[in-house]
Amino acid sequence: MAKHLDLEEQEQLDQIKHFWAQYGNAITWLLIVVLGGFAAWNGWNYWQNRQAIQAAALFDEVQGAAQAADAERLKRALTDMKAGFAKTTFAAQSSLLAARAFQESGDAAGAREALQWIVDNGNEPAYLAVARLRLAALDLAAGEHEKALGWLSTSMPAAYEPLAADRRGDVFLAQGKTAEASTQYQNAWRTLSEQAEYRRLVEVKLASLGVDVAALAPGQGAAQ
Repeated sequence: MAKHLDLEEQEQLDQIKHFWAQYGNAITWLLIVVLGGFAAWNGWNYWQNRQAIQAAALFDEVQGAAQAADAERLKRALTDMKAGFAKTTFAAQSSLLAARAFQESGDAAGAREALQWIVDNGNEPAYLAVARLRLAALDLAAGEHEKALGWLSTSMPAAYEPLAADRRGDVFLAQGKTAEASTQYQNAWRTLSEQAEYRRLVEVKLASLGVDVAALAPGQGAAQ
């Protein structure tokens, strides 16, 4: 009986050897690929987390510099953010924050550069919309009406369309095109939420053009 078991075990061993000789190399490479992929995935997650932590710390630096109105410190921090973390949302947020700080300090060129960077490098529709709206405002202030309208001609997320219409109205009004301005203000008023404070400002603009908002259709939309 023992001899029979020995022969059976030997046969099984031979089968295993044959199987391994035929498929062992493929199995080994498969294990290497799977384990390597697992290690790469863990490494990628670690790198992503590390990037996020570093970007967040640098954003705090940008925010601190903006609040302190330290232009040189702000420019350095923003440059570092763009160089090291251009693909993160922190980069777009930092550029918007810096643009506002530059504009408030009278540095229109610095504000424009920060906003242009978002348009050229950003991928979040909301940040792109805000950047275009602010660039249009800068061009309007500079008397560059056609350039301002150019920024507002691009499709934007629905929540930003009323703001774009309002800004187009501002540009048309600056050009002396009151009928076009009124149309854009009415579009903005209709699509802004009734609870939006900004809607009150649009009402003032319409009133200045002799438009009675009570005669307009009820506003619908969700822009806040």
